Amino acid sequence: MLKSLMAAKAKEDLEQELVEKEEQKAKYLEEKSPPVQTSGLSLAELQELCEELHTKIDVVDEERYDIEAKVLHNTREIKDLNIKVQDLRGKFKRPNLRRVRVSADAILRSLLGSKHKVSMDLRANLKSVKKEDAEKEKTVEVSDWRKNVEAMSGMEGRKKMFDAAKGQNQ
Repeated sequence: MLKSLMAAKAKEDLEQELVEKEEQKAKYLEEKSPPVQTSGLSLAELQELCEELHTKIDVVDEERYDIEAKVLHNTREIKDLNIKVQDLRGKFKRPNLRRVRVSADAILRSLLGSKHKVSMDLRANLKSVKKEDAEKEKTVEVSDWRKNVEAMSGMEGRKKMFDAAKGQNQ
């Protein structure tokens, strides 16, 4: 329903616009071409009037022809330029961009220039992990589970595990 209302409103606006254009055209013609009075004129005067009107018509036709020629020339030029643009778009393919790794020092040099020597060693600021601790944890976790299956089974085995964990924490 909304679409039909919008279409009806657009139709009314279009009709009103056409009526306004017709009124403007009639007003323009009344201003530019006053009514010709032929009553009471002799044959020579009528021929003279016709010659004047024909010269005016010829001038208007020449202007119209010149304007049409300019329009045709411009439309051809626009079409040619559009074709050139399409050709250029097709000719140059955009390259695939590659990810470039740049060090922090290189970024700072490019930002600050070559005069300033600033080194930013990011790895020095990182926390270091002791390898010994990591190895101990691995050995504890990777112990052979098959050796203690029977010893750890049942409630006594769980008590041993609980006591072992309690001893490590203290």
